[in-house]
Amino acid sequence: MNRVILIRYGELSTKKGNRNFFVKTLTKNIEHKLKNYSVKIQKDLGRMYIYFEDKDLDDITNILKNIFGIQMYHVAYIVNTNSDDITKSVLSILSSISFKTFKVEVKRSFKGFEYDSPTFCKVLGSAILRNVKDIKVDVHNPEILVNVEIRENESFIYLNSFKGAGGYPVGSQPRGLLMLSGGIDSPVAGYLAMKRGIKVDCVYFEAIPHTSLEAREKVVSLVKKLVNYTDNINLHIVNFTKIQEAIYRECDHDYVITIMRRMMYRIMDMLCEKLNSYVIINGESIGQVASQTLVSMNTINSVTNIPVVRPVACLDKLEIIDIAKKIDTYDISILPYEDCCTVFVPKHPVINPDKLKCEVMEQKFDYNTMLKETVDNVLTIRVSDYEDVNELL
Repeated sequence: MNRVILIRYGELSTKKGNRNFFVKTLTKNIEHKLKNYSVKIQKDLGRMYIYFEDKDLDDITNILKNIFGIQMYHVAYIVNTNSDDITKSVLSILSSISFKTFKVEVKRSFKGFEYDSPTFCKVLGSAILRNVKDIKVDVHNPEILVNVEIRENESFIYLNSFKGAGGYPVGSQPRGLLMLSGGIDSPVAGYLAMKRGIKVDCVYFEAIPHTSLEAREKVVSLVKKLVNYTDNINLHIVNFTKIQEAIYRECDHDYVITIMRRMMYRIMDMLCEKLNSYVIINGESIGQVASQTLVSMNTINSVTNIPVVRPVACLDKLEIIDIAKKIDTYDISILPYEDCCTVFVPKHPVINPDKLKCEVMEQKFDYNTMLKETVDNVLTIRVSDYEDVNELL
């Protein structure tokens, strides 16, 4: 029997008038990810059908589980729409499976079929009980759930359900810029932002020679992991050395992190305008470090009018780590290479910074000229899902 992958949209189905746009975006994303395989994709507003070659099934399902916008998918057998063929096919499929309890569910969208759904459930259930020994029906918690969907031209039988990534397809929202350090939190924030459909690009602040090229390589590797969930990501590398040295030289040391973050946000603001991005995304988690208290966030955030999304703001560290392990960024994030946010950390950073005091200290150096020079010299690396990380370095 031939097989097909049935895609359920989940949250997309609530979009009503905009549903077609979301389905088209999802289709485009799937077509890109499966471009190296011989597949045929058909769709309607309720379901998508991927016809494939059997040898590619494992590869394709491994790819599909990382595509946002898919709530669930099934690998279904394709059969002729008549009761005899469906019954014979169900018995053939079950003959190779060991089970004690089962349940049958039938959905009939083709009203010309000879039985209605409840009646055909009984027909199939009786046939299974007659032909398979030592089994019984369990309508509450069956080991095997036999699903049959009856369509006019062909019908589908499946026993499995695979959970998809959920959310909205990447690209159904405009571009956002992720402040990607090298730690645990920011890649998770990027993953969660993409799950809401945001097309994410990344911004990495480095301060050579205070930070290393190994730290940059680490960040490129993190971007490569995030590309598993989209088609490509632009990594914008910001040379932050002059600004960071000026801050360390001119400002009170307990305010170094606060003013550094304010400068980073100003750069992000300028990059959003330059790159037509609508939102700043970062991995800040409330109270986790001195710069992430509510007072600190308010003081830092005041330098930009661009919306700031903090997907992990209300998660604790263990919850963030769980997601990092799930998306395979954790082991990279804990590699011991310092970034801008850790290399100049004072012993006692201020946790309730004063905005006016920040502004006074910032007047001690010509940061506007430095910011413009920095933004004009950003290095951009395009990381795609079909590219070797080593070729980017």
